[in-house]
Amino acid sequence: MGTHDEAKLDVKFTDFAKQMNLYLNHFPKHEKFGLSQTIRCKAYEVYGFIVESQKRFQKKTSLTNADIAHEQLRMFLRLAFELGYFSFKDGAKIDHGHEKTATHRYLAISRMVDELGRMIGGWIASEKSKCIPVAGTKREAS
Repeated sequence: MGTHDEAKLDVKFTDFAKQMNLYLNHFPKHEKFGLSQTIRCKAYEVYGFIVESQKRFQKKTSLTNADIAHEQLRMFLRLAFELGYFSFKDGAKIDHGHEKTATHRYLAISRMVDELGRMIGGWIASEKSKCIPVAGTKREAS
């Protein structure tokens, strides 16, 4: 993954974080310090691992941690959808005429999370391909 790709990942995460915080602000008031805070912290943890991976020479552990935290984030968002938290606005349940709103919000944020996951996965694959020795070459002793 090149420098420009890492910058694209930063931009994608920033876009995701803005959208995520907008949706989380509408979650029910009783979840303010519960699931919404957990989702927010997990998203920031993913970003922390992304930044760490950009700075480390050996990226395997940081990228693996980013991948794991990303999957946890995905599952927390799915749980919030299953609990119906995407159908709230300003802490109150949306009236029955707007059931599609919850699904739309969840699908929008899910697409963003999926894209982040693909980018992290691509970075992992790129790093793995750098480690595979070419057949017929000998490694020099250090």
